[in-house]
Amino acid sequence: MSYSLYSTDGRGDSGSVSCVYWLDEAGTLQTEHNAKPRVGVSIRVGSMTGRSYSNQDWWQTSLITEILEETEETAKFKTGNSTYTWERR
Repeated sequence: MSYSLYSTDGRGDSGSVSCVYWLDEAGTLQTEHNAKPRVGVSIRVGSMTGRSYSNQDWWQTSLITEILEETEETAKFKTGNSTYTWERR
């Protein structure tokens, strides 16, 4: 499975990883792999391993604040400062 995550200005990445991150009530970092975007989490998409020293390996958003559109395979959402499109292929 492959994922992509790009902002409206073209910044982002693609790869085999789509993982969300959030802090639970105790302040412990929680993760969920092969995840879709949802409000209250950050999402990281990219490669599990380093590709090279000349390219980035993943792209991570700040906290997601709003889901604008959603299907089973795509989501368009907002963070505090950007709008992103996420896709699962």
